[in-house]
Amino acid sequence: MDYFVHKSSYVDDGVEIGNNTKIWHFCHIQSGAVIGDNCTLGQNVNISSNVKIGNFVKIQNNVSVYEGVEIEDGVFCGPSCVFTNDLTPRARYPKGVQGYKKTLVKEGASIGANATVVCGNVIGRFAMVSAGAVVTKDVPDYALVTGVPAKQTGIVCECGEILRHQGLCPKCKKEIKKYWNSGI
Repeated sequence: MDYFVHKSSYVDDGVEIGNNTKIWHFCHIQSGAVIGDNCTLGQNVNISSNVKIGNFVKIQNNVSVYEGVEIEDGVFCGPSCVFTNDLTPRARYPKGVQGYKKTLVKEGASIGANATVVCGNVIGRFAMVSAGAVVTKDVPDYALVTGVPAKQTGIVCECGEILRHQGLCPKCKKEIKKYWNSGI
């Protein structure tokens, strides 16, 4: 075992956990989940059955990643961000797995604290969802989205610098162009 699981956490049978991953207090990792290398799961994180999480992912406290969500490499999920997997849930009429809508969070994306990602959407590569935003549509690569519902208000460099226009990142000097899409 080349990973750490705090003694208060529970890992079901049939889970794959990568090297150097740390799973902190009161987490539950459900059967069929796959967690990559060098990940950190904060306190009270639930990873549902059959969820796939890439390498170098950081999931902060109080996040549930439900079945139907896939998280690629290098993603940051802020404290208490929310993922859904059913657009029309009913307690008395559960649809089961076949009724879940897929959500994909692509490489390098960041989701702020208390943001909500409505299922069936894609968060693009290196996109940034602001704290408290509600994502109801796909988020383009490198987009900064804010508000309820989330709308694009800028672009974000891979280094995390927020740009309000296309061009050269003042921090890392990477050229960021063609990613502005105000139609979200």
